[in-house]
Amino acid sequence: MIMRTVSFDGSFAGWRCIARQLLEQDVAPSEISWQTEHLVGDLFAGTSEQPETVSSAIRVPKQLAELLSLAACYRHAQRWALLYRVLWRVVRGDQAAMLAGDEDGSELHRWAKAVRRETHHLHAFLRFKHRGEHSGNPQYVAWHEPAHDVLALAAPHFCNRMGNTSWLIATPEAVALWDGKTLAFKAPCPVELQALAKQQRDDGESLWLAYYASTFNPARANPKVMTGHMPKRFWKDLPEGPLIPALLSEARTGTQRTAQAKTVSEQAGKTVPVSAEEVLPVREQLSTLDTCRRCPLWQKATQAVPGEGPLNARLFLVGEQPGDHEDLLGRPFMGPAGQVLDQAIQDAGLQREALYLTNAVKHFKWTPQGRRRKHVTPTTEIAPCRHWLEQELDNVKPDVIVALGATALESLTGKKQGSLAMYMGQATQWKGRRLIVTYHPSYILRVPEEAKREQAQAALTAALVQARQLLEQ
Repeated sequence: MIMRTVSFDGSFAGWRCIARQLLEQDVAPSEISWQTEHLVGDLFAGTSEQPETVSSAIRVPKQLAELLSLAACYRHAQRWALLYRVLWRVVRGDQAAMLAGDEDGSELHRWAKAVRRETHHLHAFLRFKHRGEHSGNPQYVAWHEPAHDVLALAAPHFCNRMGNTSWLIATPEAVALWDGKTLAFKAPCPVELQALAKQQRDDGESLWLAYYASTFNPARANPKVMTGHMPKRFWKDLPEGPLIPALLSEARTGTQRTAQAKTVSEQAGKTVPVSAEEVLPVREQLSTLDTCRRCPLWQKATQAVPGEGPLNARLFLVGEQPGDHEDLLGRPFMGPAGQVLDQAIQDAGLQREALYLTNAVKHFKWTPQGRRRKHVTPTTEIAPCRHWLEQELDNVKPDVIVALGATALESLTGKKQGSLAMYMGQATQWKGRRLIVTYHPSYILRVPEEAKREQAQAALTAALVQARQLLEQ
């Protein structure tokens, strides 16, 4: 088989003219090697005929003509070969070639969809910059880097939006120029016009950035969805692009729930005769446990779990962290470990209602395991959460503290203390209070041997009895 190399200008109109001749000569797709010289002109010239006439004997459906013109904008090394292969099949009666269920048709539809989406991106993410009044030069310029050749398809949109105002849109491949009456395209884009579109600054850009930052809604910030609708490749060419990572970070930490748009008030403008308190009221700061963002555990937890008990309680019990039940109920020691603790409290002659129960870490740290949420021992979260434990101690001012497990002991003392066996059975002085260390109730649940489990349960009860005796003294 002898391959025929076909050269044309790289435009859809140029390809269509060559394709018409090849169809009339009955040249099969497998016999053609397509070669483009350069990209010029309007890629969508002449796609409105219904139906398009290729010759007196060959007619092309309007739907196929529209699909071919869109797919021609998709940047792919084999785009012209695919277009001709589909056209060849359809004009010979194989209508399935233009359907999404066909192998060639599926690729054609996918390309057309990508081009439509890229056209939308150009409309949505193009930012014109004002150049002022310059005789013979466009008043507005813009730079955009589309993934496909959509400039000629997207540019007419701005003719209607901008009216008689002149503008240019520069891309790495071509430039669109509008003088208020006529839209023209030039390819390749001259270097000087590229530089003009990239470097031009807008006097109103600072106002736009202040407006964008002030209207950013952190409550609805979803980075995955945002990047799906606003791909990161456009951020570098948007004035607001550098703001987005910081705004997303602030949304994750929750600081924008109370943040005021300071940059708005700094803009020059007309004086508004109202008080500053009415314009920028003082909001409550993030000082409550529910708004705590000191560590990332809040992102996966249902809620923060504060301590529970009377503020005049003399006995203060500190555990590790909320479990699955506590996370859902919002109260400490309500699950299986809580039942073990309740039994020990009863056996020690104490009443839960008279004690203050809390945890070193206030949010549930877990990892998925099938349908369950598996407990994960906190580590780096202990130090940031110590603020809330110290606040509870200052409010309650207990006489005796019982640390249930190693995490509780580390949170109280500020450092790892080694084996619990070193502290079991004794009451030590700690910041003017008596401190007793014993097992966490969840440890008792995990002990497999019954004898050792009973021994651990007895040690927990003994620690509470010791605490009661200290209070009685």
